[in-house]
Amino acid sequence: MSAARLTIDPHFVSGRIHRRLFGGFVEHLGRHVYDGIYEPGHETADAEGFRQDVIELVRELGVSTIRYPGGNFVSGFRWEDSVGPREQRPRRLDLAWHSTETNEVGLHEFSSWLEKVGSDLMLAVNLGTRGTAEALDLLEYTNVPGGTELSERRRANGREEPFGVQMWCLGNEMDGPWQLGHRSADDYGKLASRTAKGMRQIDPDITLVACGSSSAAMPTFGEWERVVLGHTYDDVDYISCHAYYQEKDGDIDSFLASGVDMDRFIETVVATADHVGAVRGSSKRIDISFDEWNVWYIDRYEGVDKITGIDNWPVAPRILEDSYSVLDAVVFGSLMISLLKHADRVTSASLAQLVNVIAPIMTEPGGPAWRQTTFFPFSITSRLAQGESLELKLDSPTYETARFGEVALVDAVATHDADAGRSSVFLVNRSTTEAIEVSVDVSGLGDVAVLETHTLSDSDIYAKNTLEDRERVAPRENDSVSLADGMLTITLPPVSWSAIALG
Repeated sequence: MSAARLTIDPHFVSGRIHRRLFGGFVEHLGRHVYDGIYEPGHETADAEGFRQDVIELVRELGVSTIRYPGGNFVSGFRWEDSVGPREQRPRRLDLAWHSTETNEVGLHEFSSWLEKVGSDLMLAVNLGTRGTAEALDLLEYTNVPGGTELSERRRANGREEPFGVQMWCLGNEMDGPWQLGHRSADDYGKLASRTAKGMRQIDPDITLVACGSSSAAMPTFGEWERVVLGHTYDDVDYISCHAYYQEKDGDIDSFLASGVDMDRFIETVVATADHVGAVRGSSKRIDISFDEWNVWYIDRYEGVDKITGIDNWPVAPRILEDSYSVLDAVVFGSLMISLLKHADRVTSASLAQLVNVIAPIMTEPGGPAWRQTTFFPFSITSRLAQGESLELKLDSPTYETARFGEVALVDAVATHDADAGRSSVFLVNRSTTEAIEVSVDVSGLGDVAVLETHTLSDSDIYAKNTLEDRERVAPRENDSVSLADGMLTITLPPVSWSAIALG
């Protein structure tokens, strides 16, 4: 058995963990909204048509701020369609996903759903087919108390008090040629700056996110951030990052090392943002909103799921419904480790997405809802990762990957909440063949005990939770954990994700 060693010292802080790091993402896409969170005929549906079994699972997941309504969808969206009496709302073509949007669930209904699940709204404005004026109208509708045409329209539509939306995305993936309204970094940066300045004239306290690169593999990556921030540095608070990962061509070793790519992505964007700030002589710091991340088998969408045809515009089609394995969940958990390791600059993140569409929660119309394998690393990390992220000293054996070169077999992060007297350790074993014993020096934490342990692994790394077998995979207690004289040891099975809580 290989061995790794880890030292935890609460004096070496990476950054404070913001609850926004455990955000989610709901887009009008496939069966996410309709048949996902909203199914009026379901036996668990409440008076507003929302599935209460899904509400309970979203609460358990522990998501904070939820980004809405897209995603690619937002670049063709007219927000006015989603408010007012339902019977008067138009059906529209959604060009992003070649579907029909009924607008049955809109801004008011979704805000009500957020109150039920205990999450905050992060609203995206359409800077694809629309622009500054429409963004200002939406902000007036949501945040101005009353006395104007749009704020009074909100009140007439049943919402007396403002929605008070704090966080706003200035468009979505405007670097992507697939995006309605795609434009150059220079053109987008100018538009985003004008829009941000106008929005702050209405509500100076809002938080604004400029579009960064939709992937580190984009040919414009790096230069896009530099140019966009050159225009918007004084106007925004965040630059966004988006990243999706999948197993390709049977290369499990590289897939398990996806966190290395996320680390490099984050560090490159931070360096670029800081360069722009230095050139401007600014003391301001731009943080990262990693507001789309997940494991996504995008090749399946391009090859199987994609809808085409002038006469084919379905409502809530079954697309992007990836079924996640243990292997996927381990990679997913490692991505959460990467986000936590960079908590000093990644202070907002959104798991894409929540229900049915590349999601930790699945539903069947008229049937059950269940947890996918990826549900568990998110729910456990969201609950246990509190306080501050710590810089760790990690000594691990390595292995060779085709995409990322030499990579550590063990990756880890630790968190510490001094006020609560609680700490947590999160670990992955990337080896496909052998268990690894990890020794963790926790003497710097003082006199602590093991409060709980969780390990997600399986002899079949492709095991999944499905409609037919909804509880096939679940984390279990790791009975290898021992703690004596300030030294904790744990055995990590091959291809596994683990969490330990101490206090």
